[in-house]
Amino acid sequence: MKTFQDLPVKPLPDAPPLKKFLGPSFIILGLGLGSGEIILWPYLSSQYGMGLIWGAVLGLTLQFFMNMEISRYALARGESVFVGFARKLWWLPLWFLVSTFVPWMWPGIVAASAALFGYVIGVKDTQYIAIAFLVAIGLILSLGPVLYKTVENLQKALVVVGVPSIFVISILLATPTDWGAAMSGLVGQGEGFWLLPAGVSLAAFLAALAYAGAGGNLNLAQSHYIKEKGFGMGKYAGRITSVITGANKEEVSLEGARFEVTPESTAQFKLWWRRINTEHFLVFWLIGSITIVLLSLLAYMTVFKTGGSVANISFLINEAGAIDKALMPFAGTFFLLVATLTLFGTQLTVFDACSRIVAENLVLAAPNRLRPRHIRPLYYLVLWSFIAVGILVFLGGFTQPLQLLTLAAILNAFAMFVHTGLTLWLNKTTLPVAIRPSALRTIAMLTAWLFYGSFSIFVIWTDALSRFFK
Repeated sequence: MKTFQDLPVKPLPDAPPLKKFLGPSFIILGLGLGSGEIILWPYLSSQYGMGLIWGAVLGLTLQFFMNMEISRYALARGESVFVGFARKLWWLPLWFLVSTFVPWMWPGIVAASAALFGYVIGVKDTQYIAIAFLVAIGLILSLGPVLYKTVENLQKALVVVGVPSIFVISILLATPTDWGAAMSGLVGQGEGFWLLPAGVSLAAFLAALAYAGAGGNLNLAQSHYIKEKGFGMGKYAGRITSVITGANKEEVSLEGARFEVTPESTAQFKLWWRRINTEHFLVFWLIGSITIVLLSLLAYMTVFKTGGSVANISFLINEAGAIDKALMPFAGTFFLLVATLTLFGTQLTVFDACSRIVAENLVLAAPNRLRPRHIRPLYYLVLWSFIAVGILVFLGGFTQPLQLLTLAAILNAFAMFVHTGLTLWLNKTTLPVAIRPSALRTIAMLTAWLFYGSFSIFVIWTDALSRFFK
């Protein structure tokens, strides 16, 4: 593998208009919609009220800065951060293989989607619905001619349908008192507590924080999406096309390029940077914040302290019943169908991101056996391996893998601690001084690094280890 200094020098392309930037942030937003936005934060709100919602906005804000630093590297080098990491430490691909596969191997999100759909159609045993959903995900990702466009278009459609629907339902149901509780919760004031209520599980709170956005190593897939969108130096990298319907087998480049640093190229990079920040702020942070607050508000208004479990998502079903009574028949059913589609889209995007990460890191971990041209077949091999594991899980009778969401999220929080520090180190030591992170961005990344590191270690020590030594 070339050193950073040996990368070929190519011209930095001109930045297009802002409207051309829409895309990658919808995918990263979609990665969080099905776990944090629909399940974990609404569940916490149904149990403790809106006083915890500040944590959701904090999580989205931290991930905004993390995602942008991941984007910075991809814009400047036209390659994923995993390639940059491998140049730094040869063994890091092994870490990313394990820390991506273990937390995401259980198809808990699609199990939730199947459970909701099964309730709508009156089917109690939903394992075969979940299996059908898994196969459908595999076919959608395999048959789309250009993989990136398939995922982007799906997530755009889900956001365009889902967010306005949730907004309308919330407007119709919310009272001034409800909106006041939401506003108070944004600054950490709950009903009888500040920041954290007595009795709240720190593990569950950390899980929700990790899933306020993509979570875990999935944030790093942002560099893949930036590259495949052709942003910045990613213009020179190829895209993954379907093994079945892809008309042209584009050559996927593993290693990127660099541009000569001049006043003109630096100004052009900063234009890229401003526009991609604007797009990510509007789509990921703003739409994400509105969605997570409204979904939590719906849970608070309809099922606050009425019971319901996150393990079998009964609180969502109870919420739909309350919406039916408060508005009109079938309004709750419509809510469940929107949630079903959103969860389905999230599982699809999770499998896409994980397959990209695992495929590329397999090549990086075995450079003497695998080449960049193998990324395309490896992607589909990994994808269908995830699906096969999911099918075996459901056939084995384990139909509620959402019980593992909290454990998986704790692992993902620790993974975020690791990759946040690595990304900052990579950008600070390998990019030209003129385009390195500013002091503000550095402070934000260090804050995220310390936050996820200290919180995850504390939770692991006080929760997981205490149980082990009992």
